[in-house]
This record gives sequence, structure tokens and C-alpha cells, in this order.
Amino acid sequence: MKKIIFFSFIFISLFLIDQYIKIGFVSGAFGKEWKCISLVLAYNYGVAFSMFEFLADYLKYIQIALLSSGIIYLALNKEVFKAYYLPISLLFAGGFSNIYDRFLHGGVVDYVYWHCWFDFAIFNLADVLIDIAVVWILILNYKTSHNTKVSGQ
Repeated sequence: MKKIIFFSFIFISLFLIDQYIKIGFVSGAFGKEWKCISLVLAYNYGVAFSMFEFLADYLKYIQIALLSSGIIYLALNKEVFKAYYLPISLLFAGGFSNIYDRFLHGGVVDYVYWHCWFDFAIFNLADVLIDIAVVWILILNYKTSHNTKVSGQ
């Protein structure tokens, strides 16, 4: 029960922080230019690097289906949730925040633009949360499988 409460707290906190930042950019309250990085408002109607932009009207439903599948999987495999609840809270906070943007703004609100030495895609906190969660899950999975092999099971 503690893990579900902690998961909920992290999920809600990160979702609200991400939405607060995005509201600041949409309202024009936030923004700054530096030599290598700019904080500027941009809308992404695709997914990473604007891929699948031609699916813009359907991406929110595709993403809801993917996250719903994840919720069903975790409900059926409670041991997976128990082992990975911290990175899953980051993954769901970022995922749901970006989906919320699609319903509210028609696309995902992005605002961090790296442009020093090379141009990089514009991204947001939710994207970073998703990336951290995926790497965290991979590391936990590697450690679990490595420990299983070492113990001979």
C-alpha cells in the first residue's frame, strides 16, 4: 500500500510541476535565450523529433491506448509494479502530461531548445522524465537479470 501512495504522490507532483512549467510558456511568462540553449515555446504535433506528425489527430488516442495497456499489464503483474514503481511513476507522469497537452493545446508543449554545436529537438520536462524512467527500468532489469544469472537461477 505504501508503494501505491508513494507512486501516486510522485506521479501527481511531477504531472503538476510539468503542467505548471508548460502553462508558464503558453502564457508567455517564461522564456529566455542563451548562447547554447533557449527556453522558447514550441508545439510538437508528432512524437520524438516530430515523427508521425501526420498522425497528429490520432496520437493522443494511440498514446492513451499504450498507457492503458501498461496499466492493465501492471494490474495483472503486481510484482512488476512493486519492482519498478518509482521509474513507472516518472514514465506515467511524463506520458499523461504530454497526452493532456494534446487534448488541451492540440500538440505537446515543448520549450527547451539546445542549439550549440548542433541543433537538437525541442523538448520538455515530461520528455526528460520519460527518458530517465526508461533508462532506470533498463538498469533495474539488467541488475535483476545479472543477479539471477550470478546466483545460478
